[in-house]
Amino acid sequence: MEEEEEAAAGEKAGSKLMYRIERPVYDEAFIRSTVLKRRDNSTTLRQRLAKHFRCSSKRAKAAVFSFLPILTWLPSYPVKEFLFSDVVSGLSTGVVQLPQGLAYAMLAAVPPVYGLYSSFYPVLLYTFFGTSRHISVGTFAVISLMIGGVVVREAPDSMFFFPPVNGSNMSAVLDVEARDARRVQVAVVLTTLVGIIQFVFGLLRFGFVAIYLTEPLVRGFTTAAAVHVVVSQLKYLLGVKTPRFSGPFSALFSIQAVFSDITSTNVSTLILGLLCMVFLYVVKDLNERFKKKLPIPIPGEIIVVIVSTGVSYGMSLSDGYKVDVVGKIPSGLLAPTAPDFSLLPNLVTDSFAVAIVGFSMGMSLAKIFALKHGYKVDGNQELIALGLCNFISSFFQTFAITCSMSRSLVQESTGGKTQIAGLLSSLVVLLVVVAIGFVFQPLPQTALAAIIMVNLLGMFKQIRDIPALWRTSRIELAIWLVAFVASVLLGLDYGLLVALAFAILTVIYRTQSPKSAVLGHVPGTGLYCDVEEYEEAAEYEGIKIFHSNSSIYFANSDLYVNALKEKTGVDPEALQAARKAQRKQKEKENGNHNSSLKTSCTDKERGVTHDVLSYNHVSEEQSNGQLGEGDSETLSLEDAFFLHPLSDVHSIILDWTPGSFIDSVGAKAIKQVILEYAAVDVQVVIAGCSRNLLSDLDSLQFFSGVMTPEMVFPTVHDAALSCQRSHPAFAPTKAKTPQIHVE
Repeated sequence: MEEEEEAAAGEKAGSKLMYRIERPVYDEAFIRSTVLKRRDNSTTLRQRLAKHFRCSSKRAKAAVFSFLPILTWLPSYPVKEFLFSDVVSGLSTGVVQLPQGLAYAMLAAVPPVYGLYSSFYPVLLYTFFGTSRHISVGTFAVISLMIGGVVVREAPDSMFFFPPVNGSNMSAVLDVEARDARRVQVAVVLTTLVGIIQFVFGLLRFGFVAIYLTEPLVRGFTTAAAVHVVVSQLKYLLGVKTPRFSGPFSALFSIQAVFSDITSTNVSTLILGLLCMVFLYVVKDLNERFKKKLPIPIPGEIIVVIVSTGVSYGMSLSDGYKVDVVGKIPSGLLAPTAPDFSLLPNLVTDSFAVAIVGFSMGMSLAKIFALKHGYKVDGNQELIALGLCNFISSFFQTFAITCSMSRSLVQESTGGKTQIAGLLSSLVVLLVVVAIGFVFQPLPQTALAAIIMVNLLGMFKQIRDIPALWRTSRIELAIWLVAFVASVLLGLDYGLLVALAFAILTVIYRTQSPKSAVLGHVPGTGLYCDVEEYEEAAEYEGIKIFHSNSSIYFANSDLYVNALKEKTGVDPEALQAARKAQRKQKEKENGNHNSSLKTSCTDKERGVTHDVLSYNHVSEEQSNGQLGEGDSETLSLEDAFFLHPLSDVHSIILDWTPGSFIDSVGAKAIKQVILEYAAVDVQVVIAGCSRNLLSDLDSLQFFSGVMTPEMVFPTVHDAALSCQRSHPAFAPTKAKTPQIHVE
């Protein structure tokens, strides 16, 4: 066997690179015996384990650098080039981090100071363990809202009403301190469990789990979360007293409660909240329009916090106008305490949801910035980093965190180069917690509600995805809509599960309903394309090339076989029935009803011998598309005509180029259909198998009995030439295609 391959480019500009090859037609048996030989990679389990756990100084150093990414860049940190940019970025991000920490604590249903704790400890830890240089971790609206739903479910207001003293007729009184303390315990335990899950997933190299949260799912889910957030903040914006709901239809119940009590709206609260919203919207619009001219974004949130706090203090809004304010903010940090692990059993499911959503959002933003600035992020290390941030910080009374889109954009756009910026932003929060936290006690809650609502504008703009997805992918549009509707109606936890299940179902649907086609060759190219789609594609006479863009497994094997019969127009059952009818008719004409027919007909023109042996079953001696030879008897021309093939198709080629795997059910289905076609003298061969797919076939013992490697070809062209050689009377006589010359 000789093989020669030449590639040459002409000297003239624009000349085509030519590709020529001449070799025998290959089948799998020839490839295994002559062309390819497997490497001897046989190793024992003990050897593999020894290699995996072998320790060396190089591996130890790599492990340390992988676990502490800060060691890879801090020793070579260019102080003169990066420090000033990181300082400016850190201060700008810290100024945004402060009001968002206070605001998102309201979403998590815990006192505002715990939002400041959550804006300090995790940010500090991520500097050491994170691989992204630009994301800003900390409190985030979606995660805070998910935590708030769990907290309100486990510690509702109804648990903390106590009867009035002295048996008076007054209504029951809500013990706010006891309620808040219990809710903090729930949030802390949930955060601990989230951290453990993320850390374990990172150690097990489960960073790939984020791929199941596709972009349409995440965008639909976060848009629904934005709806929940706005609904939850309406009562703070209007100054009405309504309970907080959780679970399915909580958004509808909250809207109903707010509008049923809308007559008690606090006008002062509403006016102040609307003024803050208008100001923040104008500032964000200016920052967007003039982002190239402004050295740093205008810190609208901190301006609102400072001004509204000053107005509230100066005008005594809390006492004189009954405007709800933040209230007591204790100075200093809390001593570490162990979470109340007795609450764990009720929080397992919720913790998985929070862990996966938090990691998915952080990883998606990290990839965006890494691609923009030319570095890589490690998904498994990000899981470990977020897990450690949540787990360690939970002992200091924090709630679960992830990456914030708005703060990350501030950190990156203000020139942040490394996580030194994140470290400085956490120090800004620390300064407020330790020294001047009491200053923000008069801060109106309506101002924080305004900050939250305006920061959600970016999420609501994701509704623009709907027309774009309608034009590009209806299935992805369905995922977006299901994620949105389910999350709005059922809540974020159940909505996420429904969206995930639906996304997986779409994958099953795509594999169960693949696009199938009959291929034809394009003259002069060696390409094979859909004959219904391309005018140039022409079928070989007597050969059908069936293509399906899916693997074959239990969920679609029957559909694959049905599509094969429909597309090729060759139904072996129908041909069997027609042949039986002809045979009975012939026997009736000859008056020979009791004798079995055994016939041999030699087709001199095609050089093929047909033996018809009791068509009610398939002989075990059949080869692929060929019946075993038996004793021949000389027949009349009339009998020979009776045995004339009922179909013009003598060969079917299964193009398995798109296939990546096959299971036992799929293999059995293919075996059965090959035998069915063999019974009506139609040979079936397979083309385009990958080596992995062939390994699956070997493992499934596909090549046994009449199934041999000779029926598998590396390319469709190999298979087509082999089928032509087996049936020379059907060889094409028109336009020639590039031939692999048969020696």
